[in-house]
Formats: sequence, C-alpha cells, structure tokens
Amino acid sequence: MSAFEPFEDFGDVATIAGGLDDPDAGARRVTVMDLADTASPEAIPYLARALSDPASEVRLQAAIALSGFDGPEVAAALAGVLSDTDESVARAASDSLTELKDPAAADPLFAYLTHDKPFVRMSAFRGIKELRRPESLKPAVTALSDSDASVREQAVAVIGWLKLEESLPALIGASRDPEPIVRRSAVSALGFSASAHAATAVIAALDDSDWMVREIAAETLSRTKGTDAGKRLIAALADPYWQVKLKAARSLGKLRVTDAVAPLGPLLDHDVSNLRKEVAAALGEIGHPSALAYLQKHVDDPDPDVRKNVRWAIGRLREN
Repeated sequence: MSAFEPFEDFGDVATIAGGLDDPDAGARRVTVMDLADTASPEAIPYLARALSDPASEVRLQAAIALSGFDGPEVAAALAGVLSDTDESVARAASDSLTELKDPAAADPLFAYLTHDKPFVRMSAFRGIKELRRPESLKPAVTALSDSDASVREQAVAVIGWLKLEESLPALIGASRDPEPIVRRSAVSALGFSASAHAATAVIAALDDSDWMVREIAAETLSRTKGTDAGKRLIAALADPYWQVKLKAARSLGKLRVTDAVAPLGPLLDHDVSNLRKEVAAALGEIGHPSALAYLQKHVDDPDPDVRKNVRWAIGRLREN
C-alpha cells in the first residue's frame, strides 16, 4: 500500500470467506481475522456464519471480530451466541455488543431482555445501554425486580443512560436494592437529575454499609447539588475509607464549600498521597484565604503530584 492510499486492499471478501470451508480450524480462524481486517460490511454475513463453526476458537474469534462492525445484523448474530456452550465465546459476544453504536441495533436485542438465562438478559441490557432507545425504559424498569443482581445492575445502567426525569422513582428505589452492585449503579445514575428527591437519595447513600456505594455517593453529590450536600460531604471526610474521603474532597472543591477548609486541611497529612493531592486541589478550588496556612506547610510534600497541586492552589489563592 502506498502512502497515498487511504485504505489497504485486502482482496475480495467472498474469496477470502472461502477459507471458512477449510478443514483445519486454525486456518478458519485466520480467515475470520482476515475478514475482520477488510472492515467491509460485506464481511458481516460470513462472520455471523463463523459464529456457528464447530470449533470454539473460531467462534470466539468471530465474536471478537464482530466488535468492529455495527447494525442490527451484527446485534442479532452476537445475541444468538450468548448461550454458547463455551463461556469464552458467550463473554466475547457480550463484550462485543457493548461496541454497538447504531440505535437500530437495539431492535433484535429487545427479545433477549426476557431470556431464561440471566447472563443473556444481562448482556442484552449491556448491548442496548448506550444506544439510548426510549423503548428501553419500560423493560429496564421491569427488570429492576429481576432475581439476578447482574441483570438489575445493567437495567439500572440503561435507565441512567436515558436520563429521563420520569425514571427517578425507579432509580431511587434501586438505590435501596439488597445488592451493593445495584445500589452503586443506581446512585451513580441519579447524578443526571437536579431534583431534590435525587439529592436526598444520594445523601442517604453516604450512610450505606458498602464503602464503594458511599464513594460513589460522595462523587455524585457534586452533580445533584442537594441543599445539605456540603454539610454531608464534610461529614464524609471522616469516613474510615480514604477512597470515600477522596471523592468527598473532590466534590467539596467542585461545590466550593467554604466551611470545608478546616476539615480538609488536616488531611494534607494523610498517608495516602492520592488523597493529599485531591485535598490540595479542593482547597485551591474553594479559594478561601484560610486554606493558605494549611497549604504552605506542604509545599515540600514527598510526592511530586501533591507538591504540584499544593503550589497550584497557593498560586490560585494569591491571585484572588
């Protein structure tokens, strides 16, 4: 290929596809890779055919290869192997579904949202999530009562991507799900709404028994901006997990909560450098003169990223 040719000519797709009839599984697998390299829509039917190959390594390669293509035909082919006897093939198909971008690709996936296998239901929701089809809302809300937590988690994610105010009651309910993985997804999804109800649910999540739910709540609260957000985030600085403290510090900085300077300052002495870095940045964003005394004590922090943020924060305060 010359430097002036925008695409390489890999040859006739139908001719390449002839290799799918080779008796050797290794050769058929190479054929699948060659078909994928063409990046031609004409390769889709052949790759879909390879998903039914007797050799699992060929099916796996085809499921991976289809991640580079889009449309309803691709979605239908991948959904058909979510029940493959080889788990690696099913997982690859599930992952490839997340690469879909054409909203029309959701159409063949809707039928799989009520499949008898939880993995298939979960994967179908994963596939339609970023396609943002309004028709996804009803089945997603219904799936919030699914017996499988992974299905509920992905259903919440679908609702979150739609960002519809009418979905708030469902998301708030999911923020109280028995499984932490579902609550995490729901609390994060609530960040799209500026309503008081959403903020109240996120604030409540700061008291969750799971520290990762609390971490997400501390991060999300800067987007919901509840009336008690600053007060509750300051309280979260005392959380036993530094990860929660970090997200609380970041949110306090974004919200520019002046009352947070005194509780943030001592955290510049924390053992975890990532937390010290975020605290310094938060103090700079808040921009209150009282932060200067804390920051000046840490201009020679042993971590270069912390020093950088401390000096930036001091510079910002002096500018003000």
